[in-house]
Amino acid sequence: MSGPLRLGVNIDHVATVRNARGGGLPDPVRAALLAARAGADGITAHLREDRRHITDADIARLSAELSIPLNLEMAATEEMLAIALRHGPHAACIVPEKREERTTEGGIDAAGQYDRLAPMVRALSAADIRVSLFIEPDPRQIAAAVALGAPVVELHTGRYAELDGAARTTELRRLSDAAALAAKNGIEVHAGHGLTFDNVTPIAAIPQVRELNIGHFLIGEAIFTGLDDSVRRMKALMEEAR
Repeated sequence: MSGPLRLGVNIDHVATVRNARGGGLPDPVRAALLAARAGADGITAHLREDRRHITDADIARLSAELSIPLNLEMAATEEMLAIALRHGPHAACIVPEKREERTTEGGIDAAGQYDRLAPMVRALSAADIRVSLFIEPDPRQIAAAVALGAPVVELHTGRYAELDGAARTTELRRLSDAAALAAKNGIEVHAGHGLTFDNVTPIAAIPQVRELNIGHFLIGEAIFTGLDDSVRRMKALMEEAR
């Protein structure tokens, strides 16, 4: 039977709009607090190496002002590890990062980067920061997560979101199988990237998935209906799927 499903709201693109003009508005921390009041179970923020949206000051304020968990998305670098250890967020999700990409293009190669990731997973875990690996729905990557001792994986749903018809059905099956395999090995399963009102239900219905992280779509919808409405509607769709 499916258990409760949490919603993590990514507020990166409030910062994108702010940074397009400079100054302090719109304030991503205000957006995080509004999302929390609307029912978000956590807030996700990606502090990129080039600081294109979220800034160090944003992370400091989120850490100080949030009453719900903060999930810090971070590249596998010593700089980001030091920042995570300094602020002590509830969770740190290790993601691949390329300077030229507009958004994260796929999962991290946990199997191929085992030696690089292992000391980071140990350091974060020792600081009582829940470690998540953003990976493709691939048994090899799940096996690497198990070997690394990561308690959580977040399955990349971007490919699912881009496909339709039979191809989407096939990708959904991959995600479902990967979620079952991860859960069987004692790993908590999250999912995210490219999810919308129109495509979230099949992902939310995967019984092993415990959390969805959604940002760009919710912030875009907020332009038309308000952040409170977009978060509440997404939560309702997720709950209906269970």
